Amino acid sequence: MRKLFLALSLLSIAVSSDAFAQQRSGTPEEQKACSRDVQRFCRAVIDQGDFTILACLQQNRPKITAACDQVLKSHGQ
Repeated sequence: MRKLFLALSLLSIAVSSDAFAQQRSGTPEEQKACSRDVQRFCRAVIDQGDFTILACLQQNRPKITAACDQVLKSHGQ
């Protein structure tokens, strides 16, 4: 569970826009939107860094939830 939280925190940094970068982390709603997708599709790479997790989500984009897809889109990914 700790790794999942860390991965989501890193993901939130990786998908940053200028305004989002000022916060330095995603909102709880944004983290929640992608947590299940990270756990489902990217579990094997959780400990490999934020950009790896982001790449994993992008590779699995057709399979991720609409909510997580919207988080990525809203941050220019």
